[in-house]
Amino acid sequence: MSDFTDKIAIQYKGIEKSFDSPVLSGIDLAVKSGEMFALFGPSGTGKSVLLKTTLSLITPDRGDVFINGKSVYFGQPGTVTAIREVIGYVFQYAALFDSLSVSENVEMGLSEKAIGEMGLNAVQERIWESLELVNLDPQAVWSKFPAELSGGMKKRVGIARAIAGRPEILLWDEPTTGLDPVNTAAIERLIKQLSEELHVTSLLVTHDVEGGLEMCDRVAMLEGGKLRFCGSPEEFRNSEDAVVKAFTDRRAAKEALDILDIR
Repeated sequence: MSDFTDKIAIQYKGIEKSFDSPVLSGIDLAVKSGEMFALFGPSGTGKSVLLKTTLSLITPDRGDVFINGKSVYFGQPGTVTAIREVIGYVFQYAALFDSLSVSENVEMGLSEKAIGEMGLNAVQERIWESLELVNLDPQAVWSKFPAELSGGMKKRVGIARAIAGRPEILLWDEPTTGLDPVNTAAIERLIKQLSEELHVTSLLVTHDVEGGLEMCDRVAMLEGGKLRFCGSPEEFRNSEDAVVKAFTDRRAAKEALDILDIR
C-alpha cells in the first residue's frame, strides 16, 4: 500500500448527471493525496462518467469537483487548463492515434506550454524516459504505429502518454479491459509501481475487483448512481451488504441479481 496524507487531492461534491435517465445521483467522495483508490460497480453505473467529470470531459448537471482545493466548474478562468496540467488520464482501450507513431502519441501527453519550455531534446528525453517507465524498449517501439503493437503494448503506450507530463494525479479508466490474465496482472503491477515511484494520487476505475483490492488503499462502489460502499479493502471483503458481497463471491452474485433487478 502507498503512503498518503490527510490532504484531499480529489473531491466530488453532490455530482449529478443524467443522459436519457439518471446516471449519477449526488456523489460525494474524497480521494486523499498520495492514495491509491479504486472505484467498483456494475456496468453502466456511472464510474467512467464520474472519472470524466474530474477533467471536465463530461460536465455534471449539478455539483462540483475540486482538485487540490480548486473548483473545476466554478473556478477562475484558466483553472481547468491548469488542473489538466497536473492530471494524467489513462483511457480505456488506450485510445492511441492510429496515424501517429509511438513517440508522437506519447508526446501528446505534454502540453504545448511544456513542449515550448522544455525544447526538442528535453521532450525526446522525456518520451524516452516515459517509455522506459512502462517497461517498453524505446528504441524498438519509437517509430512504430499502434497497428504494429500488441494489446498489452498499446496499453503501456497509453500509460506512457499519461505520465509524460509527470502529473500529480493519475486517472485510470478500465486500464485492463480486453487483456488476458497475464497482461492484466502485468498492467496492475505497473499501476502500483508507477503510483509509488512517481508519488502520485491514483484513482482507478476497474471491473477487476480482486486486482483493485490487492493494490489499493481504499475502495468505493457505485450502484444505481449512488455510493453504496466506501472503505478499506478488508472492509469490502468483510461487508455483509449482498451487492458488495456479490463482487467477491459467485454464490452471492446470483443472489444479488434480484436486488439489482438484472435479468
